[in-house]
Amino acid sequence: MLKFLQSGEDGLDRKALDGVRLIGQHLLKGGHALQDLIIPPRCAGCGKIVQDANSLCGACWGEMEWIARPYCSVSGVPFSYDLGETLVNPDVLANPPVYDRARSVALFGRTARRMVHQLKYRDRTDLATVMGRWMVRAGADCLTDPDAIIVPVPLHRRRLWRRRFNQSALLAKVIARETGTAFMPDLLQRTRPTRQQVGLSEAERRVNVEGAFQINRNDRTLLSGRTVVLVDDVWTTGATLDACCRVLRRSNAGEICIITFARVAAGSEMPI
Repeated sequence: MLKFLQSGEDGLDRKALDGVRLIGQHLLKGGHALQDLIIPPRCAGCGKIVQDANSLCGACWGEMEWIARPYCSVSGVPFSYDLGETLVNPDVLANPPVYDRARSVALFGRTARRMVHQLKYRDRTDLATVMGRWMVRAGADCLTDPDAIIVPVPLHRRRLWRRRFNQSALLAKVIARETGTAFMPDLLQRTRPTRQQVGLSEAERRVNVEGAFQINRNDRTLLSGRTVVLVDDVWTTGATLDACCRVLRRSNAGEICIITFARVAAGSEMPI
């Protein structure tokens, strides 16, 4: 049998191989169908039964506050009306950010909040795949450099031990896999434990993360001049992302881009 499968020179053998592959595909589809029958796929937002795994039902899809053009060409903050593709938010002009570009999938509304919380606090690590793929689309213009590095915002080892995974690293891994970009999960390190940011004001958040990050010494030479795509689940005040970008900038990184799944709208309450 093995010799038969390996002798692909002959036309009949090629047809036989195609037949074997087709049978394998049907068996795989059958297995997925059986799995869906036993454990029906559910909406990633509300948990209702849906046709495809890790998708959204119509209601949750409608509730997603997708960020699409027009938005600030630097910060990615959406505009209420079209002001031109390269227009920059006045706040960005007045206070130039440490990063070069930032993009997000959606505002941190009802459905996006549910998805982030399920991933982060309810061990729904399977959601990272669909969330990461949406992040690839949202941040497409940040992912054009073939020599770029995908870097997640790190957790301190104590929190990582308690949670068992870094949700930002899961999302970053999907982005790297989908784009074929280098993934460096340990390039940034959180050197000291910080308080949970939930419930802190913007000023308190910035103080909380000040000096909390550093570049892994073993990877420092790989960073010089290269584009870095920094990945996180939610952009709240930007304090953590800003602290990471400053460390990257001091370490001679090239262009710094940020991609997050969700972003808290200006003037909104802090996420809980």
